[in-house]
Amino acid sequence: MARQTRKTKPLIYVFCEGESEQAYTRFLKEQFADTAVIKCVPQTGLFQEAKDKFDKELRYRDNADVTDEIWFFFDVEDDDAGKWNRRLKIINYLRKLKKKPGIRVRLLMTTACIEYWLLLHYEMTAPPIHTVADKERILKRLQDFAPAYAKGDQAVTAIIAQEYKTAIPHGERTLDALMADGMPVREDSDERNSWLCQSHKTFTTVQEAIQFLEAH
Repeated sequence: MARQTRKTKPLIYVFCEGESEQAYTRFLKEQFADTAVIKCVPQTGLFQEAKDKFDKELRYRDNADVTDEIWFFFDVEDDDAGKWNRRLKIINYLRKLKKKPGIRVRLLMTTACIEYWLLLHYEMTAPPIHTVADKERILKRLQDFAPAYAKGDQAVTAIIAQEYKTAIPHGERTLDALMADGMPVREDSDERNSWLCQSHKTFTTVQEAIQFLEAH
């Protein structure tokens, strides 16, 4: 009988925009501990933060050769449209820290506020989200389902996150709908992500990261 070899769990570093994203990442770390090594960077910060850490901090630099993926978990605001080229430059830099294959950089994006992604754990909706009032409406709707929710609350976020299997198809529907609005391709790519970051449309890609974890 052929001897089976155990597959190495992927090593993933996650850079988060805020405490709410960190709380959700900690849920993923525990939920998928058997299939991936997820390291949530303790400081908040995104692209420049990642470049600085892999440039200057020994523990990150020494792990570059064994890092499989780097995730950025953040909200896409209307004023982010002009930031794509700077971000892509850093993304390409990080990819090349490991050779053949390079490091996969994955963008866990949600329009305007993470509460929209959390709301998809309960219902399918895709309203325009541009103003502070829009964000407040999303928060209040989420609190209809999870009254104790507050930003960064680990315990309540974990309760919401347990419904991720409901959120995944809802998140996929937000992307599918954008093909009719001119999104150039459906699959995760720089071309698609550039369009998403500049589209001012309502969407999320967080489900793609969870699908990756489920597949392992």
